[in-house]
Amino acid sequence: MRQVELHHGAATDVGRVREVNEDAYLAVPPVYVVADGMGGHEGGDVASAIAVEEFGRLAEAGYDPHRAREAVAGALEAAQRRLLEYADEQARQGIERRRSAGTTVVAALLVEDDDRLAWLLANLGDSRIYRFAGGRLDQVSTDHSLVQELVDAGQIAPEEAATHPERNVITRALGDAVGVEADYFVVPLADAERILLCTDGVNGMLDDDAIATILAEAADPRDAADRLVAAAVVAGGEDNATAIVVDVVGTASTDGYDADRQRASLEEKLGGRP
Repeated sequence: MRQVELHHGAATDVGRVREVNEDAYLAVPPVYVVADGMGGHEGGDVASAIAVEEFGRLAEAGYDPHRAREAVAGALEAAQRRLLEYADEQARQGIERRRSAGTTVVAALLVEDDDRLAWLLANLGDSRIYRFAGGRLDQVSTDHSLVQELVDAGQIAPEEAATHPERNVITRALGDAVGVEADYFVVPLADAERILLCTDGVNGMLDDDAIATILAEAADPRDAADRLVAAAVVAGGEDNATAIVVDVVGTASTDGYDADRQRASLEEKLGGRP
């Protein structure tokens, strides 16, 4: 696999309303993950941390760039298993929760697809993945939410989704006892000069035009991530806000995939700066 130079920035903020930051993220090139936990303290924060830890194991061990989808599915299955075990343990301890621990997940991994370099993008829940190229912002992921289903069914207009009273109802997430299945997308690097992974604390506060403006103005991905999260907080900060921005800087030919060179220290997996 050809080596790819990736630059990234990541930022997170508890916001103005929540007491606990239930978001978690991983930025270990070439693996990037954002998770938005649900279930409150010792629920959502635990769930998102578990998801990020499992992808951290994947980043540490390395993966076959031709079989990355199986690797992502394995990380999600491991996280799902741990979340169900966590729920069982809480029940045995007599801890009653109004809402069980769960989390959304969006992930981006560098892969080879038909001998071309590409992003494998996966999403579960309503956290989002965007691509930004040629000054244009496009949402790649599809929200697993009730309002998205209503939009798809033609029952509400897309512009109504942001203010719909059921906009926070998620239809798929890790921790659901009935099981989960992520959506997968393959996007050639040439079509994604920059990608954004974020929780709904960002896109719920900022519309696509505002997000695109920040991504266009901030050349450094660290500045872009910082500005997106800060703008979401200024706009109301109604939820935890987390963003990872990744730029594809260049590629070089190599004889193989050098996992040691591609991975960074896992000490930052729950929120360190790049």
